[in-house]
Amino acid sequence: MTGRTPEAAEAEAHYQRMWRLRRMSEAELRAVLAGDPAAAAPWIESAARYGVAEAQARLGQLRLDAGDGAAARAWFERAAAQGHGEALNMVGRCQENGWGGEADLTAAAGWYRSAADAGSAWGDYNLANLLFDGRGVAQDRAAACAGYRRAAAQGHARAMNLLARCREEGWGVARDPAAAREWYRRSAEAGYFRAQYNFAALLAAEGDADAAARWFEAALNGAPPDSRGAMAAALAGHPEPSLAALGRRLAA
Repeated sequence: MTGRTPEAAEAEAHYQRMWRLRRMSEAELRAVLAGDPAAAAPWIESAARYGVAEAQARLGQLRLDAGDGAAARAWFERAAAQGHGEALNMVGRCQENGWGGEADLTAAAGWYRSAADAGSAWGDYNLANLLFDGRGVAQDRAAACAGYRRAAAQGHARAMNLLARCREEGWGVARDPAAAREWYRRSAEAGYFRAQYNFAALLAAEGDADAAARWFEAALNGAPPDSRGAMAAALAGHPEPSLAALGRRLAA
């Protein structure tokens, strides 16, 4: 008896998935696409080929994670053509970083602006970063801070931290230490390690070493290895002995 080739078996499986996709409700489709990545991958690919923008964006991310920048960019562009906000942002990321083609910061800024207009907090955040540094666009720190504010209003933890820096340093906006402290706190509570460190530093300056120690420890435990080492070294030189001891312990 002659069995089917792997290619024929996969083609049949793809046909069956497409048949089921046509009959799924939106809720069922969202549940399938949001499932375990290994189990969802075949469904994501079939749905992407069926034209589902969310699946195309997810397939682009899978291809990017696998190191295939050209395929990733192509799928992001297909989803972006349907107005998918996060796909618009990811085309910008491809343009900014040269994933799957030449880097073009000016084009990246345009994609980020379109993503922001579509409601993407990441689009606002990434455009703000370009505006802040003047990369691909004219430097405009007031516009950058406004972008961080829009992203922060959507719960974007990194944007909250940078909005706090703008408020603390007076970058593109009037200095407001109280507002800076509040945004650091919100970003820290949202789990961003840099904000946790910054908030801890404020608490230490206010004389609350115990609360500062808790946030310093959370920051270092959540930081990637390179950032953790630098943070621990800086903390080990803190003038408060208990915090310096914490830095030495966490650096070990």
